[in-house]
Amino acid sequence: MIHCEKLTKRFGHFTAVDHVSFSVGKGSIFGFLGPNGSGKSTVIRMLCGLLEPSEGRATVAGFDVARETDQIKSLIGYMSQKFSLYDELTVHENLTFYSRLYGLRGAALAQRREELIAMTHLKPYLNRRAALLSGGWRQRLAMACSLVHQPQVLFLDEPTAGIDPVARRELWDLLFEFSSHGITLFVTTHYMDEAERCSHVGYIYLSKLVVCGEPDDLKQLPVVNPPGTRRIDVTCDHVTVGLQAVRRLPGVRTATVFGQSMHLLIEEGMSEDVLREALARHNIPHADIRPIAPSLEDVFVALTNNPNGETQ
Repeated sequence: MIHCEKLTKRFGHFTAVDHVSFSVGKGSIFGFLGPNGSGKSTVIRMLCGLLEPSEGRATVAGFDVARETDQIKSLIGYMSQKFSLYDELTVHENLTFYSRLYGLRGAALAQRREELIAMTHLKPYLNRRAALLSGGWRQRLAMACSLVHQPQVLFLDEPTAGIDPVARRELWDLLFEFSSHGITLFVTTHYMDEAERCSHVGYIYLSKLVVCGEPDDLKQLPVVNPPGTRRIDVTCDHVTVGLQAVRRLPGVRTATVFGQSMHLLIEEGMSEDVLREALARHNIPHADIRPIAPSLEDVFVALTNNPNGETQ
């Protein structure tokens, strides 16, 4: 559904997107990740036909993003970082307005509006102004408005930013439902748990696509699992004190806190007894140590620190 080949965008002497290439299959959920300012939103705007590429090419549903923008705009939905709703209109009025923008009238409009209300569970809020909705319900309404014309591809630019964990999970349940109906989803996010839910992910850093693939495959990359190392979880009391103790040990490559435990990347030959002794010297007598697999956060931290490693 989406194909990019050396897609590039320059603003004067600044290169915002630098020769990015990837493909997204129909009905998949593609997670697009990267730090702020790395080029994520610029890629989306080019794919939506809102910005013309400086170099390279891209297609959406087989249509060229530079030459066939009218055809593309009828096939896509776009939910931006900022709320695109009319605050002074009610939920019902926003849905009606957006439906008319896409040419729906009469019975067809009423039917599609009712379908979206049922799909997003907005019925209790139909007469509430958009400005008075909570963040999660505003996002549901914005998503419903982006779906009025039944798009084949839905672009969501950080759709869960600023909403609570329950609303985030409910929003993702909707995305899975859309995917099951054959809609292709292109999602930017900063949340690693959301990236884990995507069928494929791409990571862009300093305008370049560093890596793209299935999450489980990315966790096996050599840059994430350096030869002669292993990853372990260390659960103990006073974990922040323990972190300072183990970070100083020879053989500990990286160490970070996850809740009540530490995730360590250590050299293969390092003894667990050395870790226990270091913790005991800091009045932490008991520690549960077990092997773990890398997470997507480990993947992206490794790629950010070593973007030119064996990643592609």
